[in-house]
Amino acid sequence: MAYLLALDQGTTSSRAALFDTQGVLVAIAQEEFTQHYPRPGWVEHDPELIWQSQLDTAREVLAKADVRADQVLALGIANQRETVVLWERATGRPVANAIVWQDRRTAAACEALKAQGLETLFRQRTGLLLDPYFSGTKLAWLLDNVPGARERAERGELAFGTVDSFLIWRLTGGRAHVTDVTNASRTLLFDIHHRRWDDELLGHLGVPRALLPEVLASADDFGTTQADLLGAPVRIGGVAGDQQAALFGQACTVPGMVKNTYGTGCFMLIHTGDAPVASPSGLLATATAHAGDVPGYALEGSIFVAGAVVQWLRDGLGIIRSSAEVETLAASVPDTAGVYLVPAFAGLGSPYWDASARGAMVGLTRGANRAHIARAALEAIAFQSADLLDAMRADAGQRIEAMRVDGGAAVNALLMQIQADLLGIPVVVPRILETTALGAAYLAGIRAGVWGSAAEVAAYWQSERTYEPAISADEAGARLARWREAVSRTRGWET
Repeated sequence: MAYLLALDQGTTSSRAALFDTQGVLVAIAQEEFTQHYPRPGWVEHDPELIWQSQLDTAREVLAKADVRADQVLALGIANQRETVVLWERATGRPVANAIVWQDRRTAAACEALKAQGLETLFRQRTGLLLDPYFSGTKLAWLLDNVPGARERAERGELAFGTVDSFLIWRLTGGRAHVTDVTNASRTLLFDIHHRRWDDELLGHLGVPRALLPEVLASADDFGTTQADLLGAPVRIGGVAGDQQAALFGQACTVPGMVKNTYGTGCFMLIHTGDAPVASPSGLLATATAHAGDVPGYALEGSIFVAGAVVQWLRDGLGIIRSSAEVETLAASVPDTAGVYLVPAFAGLGSPYWDASARGAMVGLTRGANRAHIARAALEAIAFQSADLLDAMRADAGQRIEAMRVDGGAAVNALLMQIQADLLGIPVVVPRILETTALGAAYLAGIRAGVWGSAAEVAAYWQSERTYEPAISADEAGARLARWREAVSRTRGWET
């Protein structure tokens, strides 16, 4: 038997999944790691914990399946995007904690760049907005705030990477400093049209080119793991940012296909073809994972707080004991009794892009209880996603027939039904929910010759359940209008 190993390095946990060459999930392992919040709006990870937890899960999943590393044809990596790691080339040790994609510390730096009239340039070259979400200003902050970092970077002593690059560096013993086009396209440093690092953008952010990894296709030769890590050397054949990996794993590889991933945040992508599409609605143009010579692009909407709002109900308010309880509690009431929860805990992402927004709960009366709040939390996830799909319909100019979903909350039947009601199209849950890891495995398998193309792996995709809209378009529109009124009350709070 031969297998494909996928490392799925996420925001709150590291996972490893083993698939056979038919795309069937054989075993999975997961390990959470600590989140650090040193100041309000700051979010950090210890890169050493990321590395150790990912290595632990890789070893665990092989042991669970009783599979040797020499039976693994290739390894694929999917990773939390935009999170920045800066490390020493000589030792591989990080010089500071990783700054996580959720971190908002560079909001003032982004505003300063906008004040210089640079937003249009960055938007045109990268497909992104000047927002703290992306990697470039985080990297500049590290260079300016870690003692000696800028001088060491200019001497070539340091290396920068998103989490994929750091993992590959460690897996290969420092022999490979690489990334893929999907991760590069999220940095504010990469020209998505010419598919290369952009010297003018590097200059504006003060980032030395010597820090940067080589950019490869998503199915490519990323090096070979050191034999002692897993028991035998394994070729790394696939890499993609987690959302592009999920798009690939959901077989959304032709224009007009949409997927939405419900994780800590919520990320919706629509495949737009072989050229970037400009978005007047605040969506992002981004590279898709691709396995051949023809590039692919998507429009993406990013919601900063999705599943995290359920964690907040559990850890912050204490109204549920486990995340799984939220569905039962929310379903115990027929509606929210007029309560709207806007979880702008880290500002608002697409399509609003308001770093100064903060969370709010509106419409409260004396009759509101914890069940209404729980239902409002689930509705907030669905409302935010509906905002994204409306923007995609306007900008992509393509008819959207259905939305494929994945992530932890895709098992929440109440949320999925609310989502279908608000969107007015079917919401389709796949047979294999681990689509992020599956996408990474598919990319590695294509590189290893298991499959010949994206179209070939798409034939393996199967649906598990479809949710059809159960309310009228007028009712959905009225509920969305009320939601947008609630959103307006949260904006511009931090001045």
